[in-house]
Amino acid sequence: VQLQAYGGGLVQAGGSLRLSCAASEHTGSSYAMGWFRQAPGKEREFVAANSWNGGSTYYADSVKGRFTISRDYVKNTVYLQMNSLKPEDTAVYYCAADNGLMSLRKGEYAYWGQGTLVTVSS
Repeated sequence: VQLQAYGGGLVQAGGSLRLSCAASEHTGSSYAMGWFRQAPGKEREFVAANSWNGGSTYYADSVKGRFTISRDYVKNTVYLQMNSLKPEDTAVYYCAADNGLMSLRKGEYAYWGQGTLVTVSS
């Protein structure tokens, strides 16, 4: 599975962005999808995850209530809608996929996109 993330950019605090992650093949049958982010000088951290059928989602406490993960199974695309953005959300955002259960651990994901930069100005 190849993943391509896009949609990042520069936004003011309080604004919104929607990230997209297009998969090279059908991921709806068994792939859990996740979003992670990595700020400069920091470790890559979990943001949100979605089970293979979309029935379960999980968010990091830092983004709960502001970010929403969703999937379009026809387009083989997963989205991350980000609202009420804060400067501390500035990071490179990565999408990930795995043919297994939804996980919060980056080590559980076998496939990764190249990342897209989100910069939130204060």
